[in-house]
Amino acid sequence: MSLPDRAPFTDMSVFLKAIQWPVMPEVGQALIRTLNDEEADMFTVCRIIGKDPALTATLLRMANSAMFGLSGTVDTLERAVSVVGMSLVRARALSVCVVHSCQLPLGIDRKEFWRYSMLCAGYAQWLAELCDVDDQEAWLCGMMLRLGEINLGQARPLALPSIEAKPILPGERWLRQRQLVGFDEGEVTAELLLHWDFPMALVEGLRHAAQPLLGSEFRKLSAVLNLAARLAETGPVTLDALTELPVILLQMLHLDPQTLLLDAPDADTLADVSAISV
Repeated sequence: MSLPDRAPFTDMSVFLKAIQWPVMPEVGQALIRTLNDEEADMFTVCRIIGKDPALTATLLRMANSAMFGLSGTVDTLERAVSVVGMSLVRARALSVCVVHSCQLPLGIDRKEFWRYSMLCAGYAQWLAELCDVDDQEAWLCGMMLRLGEINLGQARPLALPSIEAKPILPGERWLRQRQLVGFDEGEVTAELLLHWDFPMALVEGLRHAAQPLLGSEFRKLSAVLNLAARLAETGPVTLDALTELPVILLQMLHLDPQTLLLDAPDADTLADVSAISV
């Protein structure tokens, strides 16, 4: 699997000159600033989201779907925030902004891409809740993990068919990306989040998601994202899928496959892309 006419990048700064970042909408930029502001409260977040009627309508549709896990009807943004919390609503709002900002290159199926992203996000949130990691940060990072592949495709469009050739075993996409382009999607997504001014904890969590044991320190968020992405490749959680996960990561997060199987979320609910208007 090689493209002899285009050698893989070896320098991130050179790679970054070959791509163009997607533009985050103003509402998204404002929401990102609240991630860096410890004094930001629900009123601030609601005021920001309320400036975009279409985003508000999308979030209310989410709130009245299985995505928020609520019973009954939620008819205002403030009500949704008061019931499920500012962090969850902000993460979902940012996910909508991300989807609307990104143009997928030829060679990537749009619905499949976002379905995988939503499934990865859901599994990341589930695992985060079990190992003392912020569940909404994990959800948001899981949802954004594959964004880097958009830029990999910009820089090396001829590599995309090989990267996306089926079947793709869990973790195999990252190996193909590094072999053909020089970097994996998590490394590139980390640079995107740096460009968008996300908190460094999220940036570093994504940077090491594909290889969480190679960083200067072990980050639980990176390990959670690694496991979630592998599970997203398989779809529904089965004992076989769980036992194929890297044992060392499970041990370091104190997770047991048998216990996880008993608490596994429903893949179809997690991967509902209709809520983000794909």
